Amino acid sequence: MNNKKVAIIQSNYIPWKGYFDIIKNVDEFVIFDDMQYTRRDWRNRNKIKTPQGLIWLTIPVKVKNKYNQKIFDTEVNGKEWQVKHWKSIEVNYKKANYFSEVSSFLRPIYLQNEYSHLSSINLALIKIICNYLGIKTKISLSKDYLLKDGKTNRLANLTSDIGGSIYVSGMSAKNYLDEDIFNEMGIKVEWFNYSNYPVYDQLWDGFIHQVSIIDLLFNCGKKSLNYMQQSIEQ
Repeated sequence: MNNKKVAIIQSNYIPWKGYFDIIKNVDEFVIFDDMQYTRRDWRNRNKIKTPQGLIWLTIPVKVKNKYNQKIFDTEVNGKEWQVKHWKSIEVNYKKANYFSEVSSFLRPIYLQNEYSHLSSINLALIKIICNYLGIKTKISLSKDYLLKDGKTNRLANLTSDIGGSIYVSGMSAKNYLDEDIFNEMGIKVEWFNYSNYPVYDQLWDGFIHQVSIIDLLFNCGKKSLNYMQQSIEQ
């Protein structure tokens, strides 16, 4: 019996731990980058923790007169951001227990490579973080498949095309996902609950879940997986 689990999510910049949690709990993870690029979203930015509170790290992208461009077509605007982002990361996490270990593979991404497109930098970071955490899930790109029209239809057909029998989604998609379309295709929908993550030792005062996974990596190293334990509603 086929019980292949599939998740389909747009690429994010250094996503939070929940993004990687859903990757490790499916058999194939599809980066949905032929969707329209959305401004002021997680595609090109994320938060890190500092002594002064949360700050955004934002990749500048070319959006002028590109109102309908797709994510995989979105170009990075310049390369100065790479050094700036790394300096911000280094300043705020150099005292973390696993800074040396994690920076050994993150630093080269920022300082030794150049990226012309947003999807390329996002994919590079997602893959190298998965590798560090030992997440073996197959990662695919939606642009490599023929997609149907309609938000739910596209997701259901893509799941079917790659042989999935179970579609795993975050709870926020309950607002728009039509489960009947999946059911008609013999695909079961499971809902991923991000609300029960344990806290870990963070730098600075207070604890905040909604930050980039690099906060967890710098503070907990490979023990990070212990703080990424989800629950699924069927």
